[in-house]
Amino acid sequence: MWNKRLTSAIAGAAALVVGASAAYAGSALGMLDRLQPGAWELRERTAGAPSVTSVCIDGGRKLVQLRHPGLACSTLVIDDNPTDVTVQYTCRGQGYGRTHIRRETDTLIQIDSQGIANGLPFAFAAEARRIGRCGT
Repeated sequence: MWNKRLTSAIAGAAALVVGASAAYAGSALGMLDRLQPGAWELRERTAGAPSVTSVCIDGGRKLVQLRHPGLACSTLVIDDNPTDVTVQYTCRGQGYGRTHIRRETDTLIQIDSQGIANGLPFAFAAEARRIGRCGT
């Protein structure tokens, strides 16, 4: 009898985990999709002189993997809210990262990312602001 209850409890827990995983897998990351495509200026908040770079993106999801651009990485959505998202990603043989993006407006966000790229650790915090269309 006890074994049957344990089996039922394990099956119920497994169903709950599978359901939760499916919910994360189907997560839309809608906040990132609302960000406007175009040229974005990234101002890293570092000690000393801040670094300023520009990137051209076709959507907000490109901002998750700034240290692994263009790589096909597996992702896990940790948190998905209307104003912020956290995504963990792994690029087999190339490193990994965990990025938190907080939306202030559709053209202004805060990015905090850390991980391993090119065999070395990275960590950065930046403000990203849309500055116009790409190539202008």
